[in-house]
Amino acid sequence: MERVFNFSAGPSMLPLPVLEQVQADLVNYKGAGCSVLEMSHRSRPYEEIIENAEATLRRIMNIPDDYAVLFLQGGASLQFSMVPMNLARRGATMDYALTGQFATKAWQEGKRWGNAVAVCSSKEDKYAYIPKITKEMLSPDAAYLHITGNNTIFGTMYNELPPVGDTPLVCDLSSIILGREFDVRDFALIYAGAQKNMGPAGLTVVIMKKSLLTDDLDEVVPSMLSYKKMADAGSMYNTPPCFAIYVAGLVFQWVEQTGGVAAMEKRNREKAALLYDALDASDLFKGAAAKEDRSIMNATFTLPDDEQTKAFLALCESRGMINLKGHRSVGGCRASIYNAMPREGVERLVETIRDFEQGKRV
Repeated sequence: MERVFNFSAGPSMLPLPVLEQVQADLVNYKGAGCSVLEMSHRSRPYEEIIENAEATLRRIMNIPDDYAVLFLQGGASLQFSMVPMNLARRGATMDYALTGQFATKAWQEGKRWGNAVAVCSSKEDKYAYIPKITKEMLSPDAAYLHITGNNTIFGTMYNELPPVGDTPLVCDLSSIILGREFDVRDFALIYAGAQKNMGPAGLTVVIMKKSLLTDDLDEVVPSMLSYKKMADAGSMYNTPPCFAIYVAGLVFQWVEQTGGVAAMEKRNREKAALLYDALDASDLFKGAAAKEDRSIMNATFTLPDDEQTKAFLALCESRGMINLKGHRSVGGCRASIYNAMPREGVERLVETIRDFEQGKRV
C-alpha cells in the first residue's frame, strides 16, 4: 500500500525524508554498532544527538541564550501541573484564557494548586473564537497568564498575543510550534508536545527564561517535576525519551534545510487559504471557527448531518486521505495540515470537497 495523506491531529504525519533517515539509521546508527533505540543516553553518540537537537532548535526558533531548552516526558498535559508548581506558590493567583479543551484542562490543574482565575472563555460559543484580552482583565498579582496558542480540537489560533504588561506569559504551542514564527522573548515559558509538528509522541519541549529556574519550590513538588533539576541535568535527570528526541532533531534539521520557520509559515498559510477558500465557496460544507481566528494548522468544518459526514469521510479514505474525522467532543471534520502535510494533500482534499458537493461518491 502506498503512503496516504494523514490528516491526524496527533500523532501526525512526519516528513518523508525524516522517516527515510530513521529507516537508514535504525539498525546501526552511523557506525555505532547499535540502534538509537538501544543506545545509552550517556554514550557519546547520544550526547551528540541531544546536543545537536537543541542547537538546531535554538537556531530555527532564534532562542536567546538566556532561555533554557528542556526535553521532557509526560506530554503537554503534564505541563498543566508543572507550570503552576514551578512558577507560582501554592495558593497564588494564576490567570488562564479558556479557548478550548486543553486550555480548560490546564486551568483545572491550576485550580488544584492555587487560585486559578478564568479571565475569559469562549465556551458558550463552542470555543469557535478567541476572546480578546485587555490588561485590565488580568489579576494584578497573577503569577502568569496561560494561553493556548493554537486550539487543535476547535481550529482556532491567536493571531495576536494578548497585552500582558509585566505579567509573565505562558503558552502551550503544541500544535503550531515550528509552523509559524514567534518571538520567543514574548513568552516567559513555552511548552509543546512533539507529536503534532516536531516528532513522535513521548517528547515535550519546554523553552523558558532561565531566570525562572529555581530550587525554591514547595516541598510537595516531586524532583521529576522541577524545571531546575531537569535543566541542571541537561534534560537527563533520568533517562530521557531518547528515540523521540533523535527523531525530533531530524525534524528540526528538515525545517532548517527547507527554509526555516518563516518558509514553513508561508507554505502553511498558502495551504490553509486553499482549504478555507474551498469551504467558504461551498453551500454544503461550513467552516466551524470564526474567520478572524482560524487556525492555519487545524481546519474544522461540518456537513449538514452525520450521514453526509460519514459518506464524505469514506470518500476521502477511498482516495488515500485518513484521520479527517473531527474530535469526538465536537464531531464534524478536521484537517490537520501541519508542516509535513504537502500541498498535494490539501489539493486532493479540496478536489474531494468539490466532487462530493457535486454528487460524486467515488
